[in-house]
Amino acid sequence: QVHLVESGGGSVQAGGSLRLSCVASGAMFSIKNMGWYRQAPEKQRELVARISDSGRRDYGDFVKGRFTISMDNAKSTSYLQMNNLKPEDTAVYLCAADLDNSAWDYWGQGTQVTVSS
Repeated sequence: QVHLVESGGGSVQAGGSLRLSCVASGAMFSIKNMGWYRQAPEKQRELVARISDSGRRDYGDFVKGRFTISMDNAKSTSYLQMNNLKPEDTAVYLCAADLDNSAWDYWGQGTQVTVSS
């Protein structure tokens, strides 16, 4: 069992930055991938970024170099550094963990990010 808790969301103006954190507790040794998704009202959930246990990183096309995902294994924490935020980045950001390189097995509750113009 893995429990995920996100933090770091908030309200910023366009062009600002935020760093989201996702602390994982439980069977950390089993996690193969960690990811960040976002969901805006009336839109589908979309992948923001993911990182594998080998360090491979993938990003959604809309990121375009603005966000960076990282993992601190010693702290069991995944980070999402978001720079040059835009109003269209406004959404609930959710952390996910995958134990077997297939579907995401665990999700956090999410943290709200609001970007004003």
